[in-house]
Formats: sequence, structure tokens, C-alpha cells
Amino acid sequence: MIISQTPYRVSFAGGGTDLPAFYRTEPGAVISTAIDQHMYISIHKRFERTIRVAYSRTEIAETVSSIGHDIVREAMRLTGLDEPLEITTIGDVPAGTGMGSSSSLSVGLLHALYAYQGRMVEKARLADEACRIEISILGKPIGKQDQYAAAFGGINYIRFNPDETVDVEPVPCLAETLAELERRTLLFYTNQNRDADVILKKQSEGTADRRQVLRQMRDLAGEMRQTLTEGAGSDLSAFAKLLHEGWELKRSLGFGISFGMIDEWYETARLAGAEGGKLLGAGGGGFLLLMAPPERHERIREALGHPRELPFRLSRHGSRIIFVHH
Repeated sequence: MIISQTPYRVSFAGGGTDLPAFYRTEPGAVISTAIDQHMYISIHKRFERTIRVAYSRTEIAETVSSIGHDIVREAMRLTGLDEPLEITTIGDVPAGTGMGSSSSLSVGLLHALYAYQGRMVEKARLADEACRIEISILGKPIGKQDQYAAAFGGINYIRFNPDETVDVEPVPCLAETLAELERRTLLFYTNQNRDADVILKKQSEGTADRRQVLRQMRDLAGEMRQTLTEGAGSDLSAFAKLLHEGWELKRSLGFGISFGMIDEWYETARLAGAEGGKLLGAGGGGFLLLMAPPERHERIREALGHPRELPFRLSRHGSRIIFVHH
């Protein structure tokens, strides 16, 4: 029995520049962090001669190619595992909420399948193969940032190069800066689930016309990294203002990234003292991230009518194997 634990991520800036439509002509970049909300995958030898996969539904398949769950099917193919297995996925947060859950699933599943075979695989390879499954094989219109955030963990500046290579640079922050970042951040559930693929498909098709805005979003990721690494003088109000700038830019792209209710929440939060924020993921719903000095948090919660909140901490760890039983 093997269990892998893989973090979800919160992306601060640069999302959209990790799409091939952007980075194939010039480098894209994002700044993001792994958080202590996870995807757990367990793999167990199965007595019956079938493969049982349990997620939001349960399926029993005779062969690998007849597995309905596309990521599970392709991950088994890619790792060369074709035997009776019991595979279960459990997520702390539902899919479609903007935290990169499908990529956390891909990375964690590959990690667990390799571990089941007694193979240790490096983070970069897990991320690269998760991208291959989701983007190349399954043709999802997504970018590459989530897979790398999930595999590596921590807070990173990730660059996507035209030659398809990816550079993951950990952001060197003081422990106090990270603690303060956690203290200032609020995460509210908008109660809207959405299909990111629809928004991302539109965004990929419209990238050429909006390259200038995307370029600014990419450069903001670099500026935000700067504000976090300035030692004791790290200015989290400046970080929050850049977050706000990034959200304004992202919203200006259109594509259904934002809509009335989200804009209203965001404006209300700003009036109540939020210095910056953004919608996580592709947009259209999911979680709204806000930054404000802690003394303003209660006022913001009240102004928004106390929506469901997800307390979280930054996570230093990427995907890891947390249980092995032979």
C-alpha cells in the first residue's frame, strides 16, 4: 500500500503566460506557492483481477485502456503498470475551485505509481510527465504552472521557456516574511464552481491579441518576487498592491475570467480595507484571495457577509510519499 500527498497551489501573478500560446514565442513566468491543502492518492494491490478506481465515483475496469478516469488511465500507461490495483483519490478541496487540483492529482498519482514499483523519480520529471499527460496526451487547454507547483512545493518563481524547458527558482524569503504573508491573507469560497478548460481555451485562442497585457502580468511576477526577497524590509503592502494590479490586468483580458458577483465582492473587500487580491486559477469562480493587515480582516468578513473561509498555510513540501507498506 502506497499513499502520496501532493499540495494544491495558490498562484499570485503571471497565470496565462504558462500557456503554450504565450511561452512558445517568449518566456512566461509565474510566482506561486504550495499550500497545506492536499490531494491524497492511495494505491493497493487488488485481489480480484480488475482495476478499481475510486474518486467522485467508483469504477471497475478489466483493462487499463478501459479505465474511464483519463488521468488514471494515462498515468498507468506512462508508468507501464498493468496489473490489478485499487486506486483511490481524496482531495481536501473540490475540483474546479482554482487551486490546480487536477495537476496535483496527476503529479501525486505518478509519484505513487512509481513508488509502488519501487522507483524514485525526481520532482522535475514528475512535473514534466504530468504536463505530458494533461497537455500533450489529453489535449487539455491548460498551462504548465500547476504541475511544477505541486511537484516542487514551497514558494517559487517559475519560468516557462520557448524550448519547452521550465526553470523553478525558489523565492528566498525570511521566515518572518512568510509568516506575515500567511497572517495577511484571506481565502474565501465564492460558491461558484467552474470549468477552467472553457475559459483557458478562449484565453489560448485570444493570446496573440492580448500579448501586451500578458507581458505585463509576467513582469509583475518578477516584481512580486523582488518585494518578498528584500530581507527585513520586505514590504507586503507593496506585494498586495502588485497583486491588485495583476488582478486588474487579468480581468481586462475578458474571457469570462470575472463577472458581476466577483467584482462586487472584490470592490466591497477593497472598501473594507483589502489592499489587493485576485480570483484563484483560470477565473470564473472558485476561491477569492485577499490581502489586508490582520486588524482589517474582521471588517472584510463582515462586509462580505461571512462567506465560507479556508484557513491555509504555505507548504514547504511538494509531492511526497507519506506511507509505504509492503
